[in-house]
Amino acid sequence: MQHPFTAQEERGRQIYQANCAVCHNAYKNEALQGPALIHLYKKDLPSGKPPTDQHVRDSIMLGRNMMPPFNLLLNDQQVNDLIAYLHTL
Repeated sequence: MQHPFTAQEERGRQIYQANCAVCHNAYKNEALQGPALIHLYKKDLPSGKPPTDQHVRDSIMLGRNMMPPFNLLLNDQQVNDLIAYLHTL
């Protein structure tokens, strides 16, 4: 069962729903347009890199393959909140 989210994780969940959920499943290991993000921090990233906050941040901000960059849409605090949420998956 999912633990209650902290305020930061909840903000990140809302950012995820608004920006990421259309392409990435959070709770099912099933790809949509992009890879599923369930257990993101428990396996290598699709790039083959280890799942560090910096690598995840780079993918979010710079984009990757078909994923657009979000550097003009999300500020640093929003990315921090999103990363906090991704740690809960």
